[in-house]
Amino acid sequence: MKKIVFTGGGTAGHATPNIALMEKLDRNEWEVHYIGTADGVEKQIVGSRDDVIYHEIAWGKLRRYFDWRNFTDPFRVIKGYFQSRKILKELKPAVLFSKGGFVSVPVVAAAKGKCPVIAHESDYTPGLANRLAAGFATKICVSFSDTVKYVPKGKGVHTGTPIRPELYRGSREKGLAFTGFSGEKPVLLMMGGSLGAQAVNDALREALPVLLPVFDIVHLCGKGKMEKELDLKGYVQYEYINEELPDLLAMADIILSRAGANAVFELLALRKPMLLVPLTAKSTRGDQLLNAEYFERNGYAKILLQQNLTPVTLSEALNDLYKDREKYQRAMETAENVDGTQPILNIILQAAGE
Repeated sequence: MKKIVFTGGGTAGHATPNIALMEKLDRNEWEVHYIGTADGVEKQIVGSRDDVIYHEIAWGKLRRYFDWRNFTDPFRVIKGYFQSRKILKELKPAVLFSKGGFVSVPVVAAAKGKCPVIAHESDYTPGLANRLAAGFATKICVSFSDTVKYVPKGKGVHTGTPIRPELYRGSREKGLAFTGFSGEKPVLLMMGGSLGAQAVNDALREALPVLLPVFDIVHLCGKGKMEKELDLKGYVQYEYINEELPDLLAMADIILSRAGANAVFELLALRKPMLLVPLTAKSTRGDQLLNAEYFERNGYAKILLQQNLTPVTLSEALNDLYKDREKYQRAMETAENVDGTQPILNIILQAAGE
């Protein structure tokens, strides 16, 4: 039986796409392993699966700002490299797939000379981890067509991003039953990621008096960010939703979201008109703004910049989005290479010699 190793972590976006690929593999032919951290989100997402053998390594983050951990983390990265070398030497995998994040850097470097490496970059421009890993990769799959020019020549392939298959199986009726909505009004779904989006949460809640006469609203606000005193007809809030998410997406007519790459490509695959409020460049390296601009440029989404975010501008933008929803859906129907699950799997199998 052939062995495949997956790696990636730091955020859910560096782990969940791996699951879409794992579920496509014939388990009579493939033994699946994952190299990640002991305490990262990837351990929560992948480590509990019975069909995956999870290996823990040390890791360190390469920060662009001053932090005392910048002096110690390089030693943790070196430790993770030697741990990865030992794991890969024992496993002798046919191929390694990396979804990025800093935990992947020592793993990809350790794979040199041991097995082919296929990497995937979700964002419009490669993050630091994938830039460091690029020299070790055989192929670099990318979600955005424009990203090919930002990776080493001859290595980039525009594939789209792996989409979790369960997202296609959502039921509007189950979503209505779960939320208690009647289905008489259009549904707005707000997604802020697992940690939520406080600025967007605040603006949405302040805009509820204007929005609720028009929409039923599902608010995924992030851990610890619920306001339980808000008990309004047509408004439900949850910290985080997992199992019922496909049903909520099937029920939603429009989406309010940050602009993380995996999230926006999942919404694109489901043809959901979206208003994107990207994280500011102060909060990140600016990748969400680039992601959002690409989607707006191609007619897939509408942008509201956080510096322009108020309850008034938010309600106006959401009403405009709903009014023009069919225009956005038509544009999304023309998108190519959105669901990259099978194209990426084909590249993985080819690298493994199949």
